[in-house]
This record gives sequence, structure tokens and C-alpha cells, in this order.
Amino acid sequence: MNATPEGAEVRTGGCLCGRIRFTVTGPAVYPHTCHCGHCVKLGGAPVMWWVGFERVTWTGEGGEPTWFETFPGKAKRGFCANCGSRVAAVDCDIPEIGINVPALDDTSGVDLAPVNASFRESAVHWMPPVPDTSTAPSASTQSTRATNTVPASQSFAQPGVADCNTSPWC
Repeated sequence: MNATPEGAEVRTGGCLCGRIRFTVTGPAVYPHTCHCGHCVKLGGAPVMWWVGFERVTWTGEGGEPTWFETFPGKAKRGFCANCGSRVAAVDCDIPEIGINVPALDDTSGVDLAPVNASFRESAVHWMPPVPDTSTAPSASTQSTRATNTVPASQSFAQPGVADCNTSPWC
């Protein structure tokens, strides 16, 4: 059951064609940009903008997104099989689900402003860098991963994988 706790922040979003719709609950966790080669190719741009949420409920007629394993057994990205929009990411030891911020219906929240950039050394030279105003979530601050995000049989928990702990959802 995915009951929303009273007073919890709720946001909605979805893909371009509307088949994949979702509701996320909880505070925005570690909003950041990513310049890794996977995000650049998946996003078709020099950067992707991610944020984590503790709970997601897939509400559209398309159900859950189609998942592509960018790093087999460690990370996967969710997209709409109909329009191709990138909407989500699940990474090994990161408890929150990563949401591609532009997939949210309202991206104006100050809590969505990037606080850091992953793989900044791979960033294009002409884009101003995002200042590092926060650190990546640590294992000691992790909350419970959304129960309806990834079936237990498809868990990507890989303790000790450094990239997953320092660069979430990229």
C-alpha cells in the first residue's frame, strides 16, 4: 500500500506523451547535475538534472517506465517506451529513486536547485559549473527505497561500489 503520510510533500510528473505518470512523496534529496558519459548520451545534452525522492507511485496508463541497465547489476534508468522521455533512475546503494527533474510538472521549487555536479571533470568547457554546496548522501543518512519502484528480485544493492555512493542517479 502506498498511503501518503499526512503533511508529506507530494509532486507529480511524467513523460512527454503522458503514458508514464508518477507521484513522488517526500523532500527533494541531493538535487544535482551529472556530466557522465551515460547521462550525456541518454539525455542527448551535455548534462542531466537529477533529484531523489523516497517514494514514487507510477500512476499513468503506461505503468512503470521501461528500464535500461546502464551498469548491469548496479544502475538502471527508466524511460517511456513510447516517447523516449527519461524519467527515473535506480542506483545500487542509493535509497531514493532518482527523478529526472525536467520530468516533474513543476520544476520551480528552490529545493530542486542543483547543489553539486557529478563527473564535473567531464563537463563541457563552455557551461558554467554548478557550485558544490552540499555533499552526496551517505549510507548513514539513507532512507528506505520506494517499495513500488523496483521489485525485490531486481535489487541493485552492491555494497562497496564507490561510484554508486558518490554519484547517485547518474
